[in-house]
Amino acid sequence: MIRLLSLFAASSLALQAIAADGPQNAPAEAPDMTSIFNGKDLAGWDGNMEPWSVKEGVIHGETTPEKPAQGNTFLIWKNGTTKDFELRLSFRCGASNNSGIQYRSTLIDAKPDAKNKWRMRGYQHEIRNEVKLPNVAGFIYDEGGKRKRICLVGEKAVWQDGAKQVKETLIDAEGFQTLFKLNQWNDVVIIAKGNHIQHYLNGRLTLDFTDNDPQLALLDGLLGLQLHAGKPMWAEYKDIRIKMLK
Repeated sequence: MIRLLSLFAASSLALQAIAADGPQNAPAEAPDMTSIFNGKDLAGWDGNMEPWSVKEGVIHGETTPEKPAQGNTFLIWKNGTTKDFELRLSFRCGASNNSGIQYRSTLIDAKPDAKNKWRMRGYQHEIRNEVKLPNVAGFIYDEGGKRKRICLVGEKAVWQDGAKQVKETLIDAEGFQTLFKLNQWNDVVIIAKGNHIQHYLNGRLTLDFTDNDPQLALLDGLLGLQLHAGKPMWAEYKDIRIKMLK
């Protein structure tokens, strides 16, 4: 009987510890965030302006069968880089294709005569209008690189010795399906300090990644928004604001 009671008590403490950990919420927004989209035009941004525009106060990117993307193309913020930073914005998109928030990135070919001089390489916060893991908004994709899906939604992971090591699960399939707002606006927070990156969706931590690769970890670079090649698509972004961290 004493042994059973001890086991019951230990199990109760374990359950309490799990409950105490719980989902991690995004930090409160700092009062000194800087808006980098004025809601009227694309001043401060650069890209192939044919598929990009401002409609009803939001950035609207769209490709059509008549005007497809010539490879992945990006709308790039011109007035800063993303070293240590906190980025907040809202997005919505169609389900036919995917988009992304590119950060700590470089231009692949910036020559004036390049066929597509707005292609980027680096970390990408995936943007999708889907609810079934793993093909959902928020994983880190190695755009233009060799590691592809570096860290998936729900993972607290470390890239070490040439491979990803998952340490903890932050959200499961059912939790994500409840969290994501299909066909609606969703809120994103990205926080990066040194080699540590966190992605939040609608106020909840969904990814925590530490990149310990001495050659491949990215510590600074450009910010951009993606239109993906392939099927016709649209994606919209609004309320884009950033804060540089010390």
